[in-house]
Amino acid sequence: MYTNILLSTDGSDVARKGVEHGVALAKALNAKMTVITVTEPLPVDYGSGHASGWMPSQEEVESFDAASKERAGKVLGEARAMAEQIGISAELLHVPNAHPATAIIETAKSKGCDLIVMASHGRRGLRKLLLGSQTSEVLGDGSVPVLVVSGHN
Repeated sequence: MYTNILLSTDGSDVARKGVEHGVALAKALNAKMTVITVTEPLPVDYGSGHASGWMPSQEEVESFDAASKERAGKVLGEARAMAEQIGISAELLHVPNAHPATAIIETAKSKGCDLIVMASHGRRGLRKLLLGSQTSEVLGDGSVPVLVVSGHN
């Protein structure tokens, strides 16, 4: 069935449910598992018309990157703990400065994953009835099957 599962998480409560589900599925199927978290780049305002915009200093960029790396480490550490708790290992992957849906799809393809498991919405979650934008994009790509785990109990 599925032998190589990619789990996507942003550390939100809803995403945590997706990881729990994906970890249990990987164990049940004896599948290889990779957990990915993607952090987006620092938003830069280049300005328009007469507005000068805002360009971050090197220090601000480094501070943002360090915070992103720290948050990703926590998110992935939590996923590793969930996997270890039920006796399986996971490859952990942080993709920095990237658009989440694109990075998830590209990683699934490059690693030969045959299933992507992700939550119905994440940190920027759209309420209950709507899928999150990143989940919608990954589903819309259609190159790898996607299991969407709802945030509802």
